[in-house]
Amino acid sequence: MIDWQPVVLSLKVALVSLVVVFILGIATALIMIRKQFPGKAVYESLITMPMVLPPVVTGFALLLLIGRNGPVGKVMLDLFDTQLIFTQTAAVLAAIVIAFPLMYQSAKAALQSVDSNLEDAARTLGASEWRVLLTVTIPLAMPGLIAGGVLAFSRALGEFGATIMIAGNIPGKTQTIPITIYFAAESNDLIEAGYYVAVISSITFGAIFWLNTWSKKNSWYPGTLRGGNPHRVKSRD
Repeated sequence: MIDWQPVVLSLKVALVSLVVVFILGIATALIMIRKQFPGKAVYESLITMPMVLPPVVTGFALLLLIGRNGPVGKVMLDLFDTQLIFTQTAAVLAAIVIAFPLMYQSAKAALQSVDSNLEDAARTLGASEWRVLLTVTIPLAMPGLIAGGVLAFSRALGEFGATIMIAGNIPGKTQTIPITIYFAAESNDLIEAGYYVAVISSITFGAIFWLNTWSKKNSWYPGTLRGGNPHRVKSRD
């Protein structure tokens, strides 16, 4: 009989990390697109490195940061008498760091595709920068932002390397689906591993299928984001 605790925990971790990376990804992308500051290229390289580094390397860096003797971990221990490693918070943190580059890159591409002439038109009509952002920029970039959110959610759901480094494998506490699959396969319990593989594959397939269906129903005519009619139209497919 399948234990649903790893499934519930994985969904919880993925959803919490999605909310965080969705907001931070958009905010960071806006800053990187619109602001110039010293070390910008270095900073952008650092925040996208987890996308290409082996997750276990990212997990090792997080372990040095939030471990009992790490700068963040030591402060948390001294001030709040608590530790981050081997907790659900650590699992969420690992998922955030690993999924963030996907959301950031998607948000950056989506925001850059928005026609600046439409934003300028809103400004000439008296709209403030916040209103332009919320009523023009974000709605026009929404297809790309949602696609990035689905990719980030799926990546967070399947995160293993960084999670095992800083959250460990504690049944009922930090044991996510990928970790359960790994240890089930290691103990030669291929039936249990197969159950969880089917579950996580179904969830990710459902998320991607929804995205593809939603994209077709909410498609844009060519050129819409670059000066054409900004009204949304349905696909003929």
